[in-house]
Amino acid sequence: MNSSITPPLRAQIEAAAEHLAGRTIAFLTGAGLSTDSGIPAYRGTGSAPRRAPMTVQTFLGSEQAQRRYWLGGHLGWRSFRTAAPNPGHRAIADLERAGRSAGVITQNVDGLHLGAGSARVVELHGTMRVVGCLRCGQSFSRDAVAAQIDARNPWLDVPDEVLLGPDGDVRPETTDGFALPVCTVCEGRLKPDVVFFGEFIPSERFATAESLLRSGDALVVAGSSLVVNSGLRIVERARRREIPLVIVNLEPTRADAWASATVAASTSDVLPALQELLT
Repeated sequence: MNSSITPPLRAQIEAAAEHLAGRTIAFLTGAGLSTDSGIPAYRGTGSAPRRAPMTVQTFLGSEQAQRRYWLGGHLGWRSFRTAAPNPGHRAIADLERAGRSAGVITQNVDGLHLGAGSARVVELHGTMRVVGCLRCGQSFSRDAVAAQIDARNPWLDVPDEVLLGPDGDVRPETTDGFALPVCTVCEGRLKPDVVFFGEFIPSERFATAESLLRSGDALVVAGSSLVVNSGLRIVERARRREIPLVIVNLEPTRADAWASATVAASTSDVLPALQELLT
């Protein structure tokens, strides 16, 4: 184990590992897993100064809101897309390769599980890597949309280093003069392939997440406070099956009372230690 892990924390990790021994683990991950990759969370340790996330109703109902969203996202995209997986992501991928993990259900939209080498990943809230047209349904890569924004706004100065917000964005000082990207097929408005606040997760995607959960016989929640109901729904399904539930999160969660074991520490420390004990 990492030499920085204290004896009390080591004891908590070993207790959690006992509940997982000999089992195939499904992982449910949240924003707290990616804070050590430089992407802040909405709440808790590692979170940015709190501001209300944009709802889908605001985005769809206002061209000004779309300008704010796309400009802020574009200013942060270079840093967001180059964020690297951290030891927590890599530990989960290693457990999958060792045959100890059924895969990962993630609430994150950063793609870092795939970057770490996890093959079985359900991106519950979608991905920032893909953008869709709201009119004709055509899909584009985010990099292609970023190139279009640069071409339509040649005056825009995108800094190399920025302070990212929780959605990988930067709050712009003004949106004056900013030209929105449009669909190159029908010139319709674009939206990233992510589930906004106030928007429902596609039913088929949630069914895939449930299937992944059923292929395991233990659940580890890592880096999620379970405030968002999508994560809590996954935990409730694990409860119904009466399988072990281990929670690794710096702050208390909505499911701590149901957990077989909780570890209140960094996922970057705890997950590699668990991986070492379980393989």
